Amino acid sequence: MPISAKAFQVWLHQVAPSASTADICRISGIKRTTLAQQLVRGKVTETTVVSISRALGLSPIAALATFEHYAELAAPQQPPTAAELVSQVATMDLLRTVIARSSPAQGGDGAEGSSLVPGLSPAPHATSVRNWVDAVDDGELRHRVSSATGVAPQNYSAQLTANRLPPVLAFATARAAGVGLTGGLVATGLITEDEAGWPSGAKQSALDALSNGELTALAGERLQALGKSLRRQEQEQAQTEKIWEHLG
Repeated sequence: MPISAKAFQVWLHQVAPSASTADICRISGIKRTTLAQQLVRGKVTETTVVSISRALGLSPIAALATFEHYAELAAPQQPPTAAELVSQVATMDLLRTVIARSSPAQGGDGAEGSSLVPGLSPAPHATSVRNWVDAVDDGELRHRVSSATGVAPQNYSAQLTANRLPPVLAFATARAAGVGLTGGLVATGLITEDEAGWPSGAKQSALDALSNGELTALAGERLQALGKSLRRQEQEQAQTEKIWEHLG
């Protein structure tokens, strides 16, 4: 649910009373035409609010919390679960960790937390949204989100397959799952891990806590999902090429 233009303008006047629209667009990097179109439509995106809050040196979480739909963000948030943290570890980082933990004969150094392994890449990654939902799903989550938002389960699943989720749905998902409300906003890339208040090194600690068996199984699941995605893309590409061939 995009933020109403009226509520946005009230907020903007409070945080930057002397700034013109041109000033705001210049410091935030938002195109004037983009902001103008949003104001005319009466709906401003969460991305716009976050971009402006960053440019003004304000907390994106605090900024979003001033709007009715996100008011719950004003309260102290639950820390991310270990499963949520691991879900935001990119597949390539998982594979590097598997290799680092393997024996020297298999190309690794046989140690956990090796200094030779590069630092983890920040969220989001290629499958961060789908992985996050899987991490907080108890089997009935999609139905609860559908009941709360009116979004059909099949449409919700289609968005997950494409690894995208509007902030409003990410927020509703976190609420329905009973986890911290910022997790989905991190997974979608709306805010960073630091902005969400995730402890420094929390992802690495959660990853290090996995046993070799758990780590390998997780990496295998990620690779299987990646393989399905690549095959689907290849099939779609082949179909597109056939269409162009028929068109001459």
